[in-house]
Amino acid sequence: MQPRLLCAFLVLASLVRAQAPAPAAANMDAGRKLFQAHCISCHGPNGEGARGPTLAQANLPRASTDAALTRIIRSGIQGTEMPAHRLQPHEMTALTGFVRSLGQLAPEKVPGDPVKGAELYRTKGACAQCHTLRGQGNMIGPDLTEIGRKRSAAFLRRALSEPNAEVPQSFNAYRAEVNMPLNFLFVRAKSKDGREVAGVRINEDTFSIQLRDLTGKLHSFFKNELTELHKDWGQSPMPVYAAVFSAEEMTDVVAFLASLRGVESR
Repeated sequence: MQPRLLCAFLVLASLVRAQAPAPAAANMDAGRKLFQAHCISCHGPNGEGARGPTLAQANLPRASTDAALTRIIRSGIQGTEMPAHRLQPHEMTALTGFVRSLGQLAPEKVPGDPVKGAELYRTKGACAQCHTLRGQGNMIGPDLTEIGRKRSAAFLRRALSEPNAEVPQSFNAYRAEVNMPLNFLFVRAKSKDGREVAGVRINEDTFSIQLRDLTGKLHSFFKNELTELHKDWGQSPMPVYAAVFSAEEMTDVVAFLASLRGVESR
């Protein structure tokens, strides 16, 4: 090869190498595209959490290692809304790496005063009537002790403003192996002796149903004892707090809920 041609070839090769993405960068880009295709509808665009838990944190409760995270992506989580994904090995590696990178993002900045929000939670909101926080309150709705680690501020605001929007929209029979969100069902029952009870389904089989009313009291009925059994699919007994709190109060309550991170929030 002529010296001039050899020089041109080397220059061209160096330009191609400079323009080609590094393997790590290419892998991250592939992982981002897979995340956008499969994950953002439940976990949010940046893993901040929506119907699914927050992924933008350094330590994922269910996936402390890459192997555990890969296993969850591949197999899903039984009894939850997390499905299994059929991906090629290189795609699984890329997606796992991208999800891990979300833990390096700066924590979400949430406006509002969490101290004022805590007071509103206890008083005007009367949230402990249905929710447990650090062992205090009722068990009608989800435990909120770690809700700030699990869901984004946007999700929390929507759950307060439009509670029915975050109730699983399904008509599933009760399944013992499924967790509370998927089994959630508000029930109204009337017995032959005139008792009327409304509450959240705790258990159900072909012949009986158990529920917890809004005072926290448990009730159990054989279905042949009932004259009425209404199942309010997709409905939540939680008030529409947009009509309870002012805009400023709502912001403070969201700030308080977002601050709840289990032991860290004590």
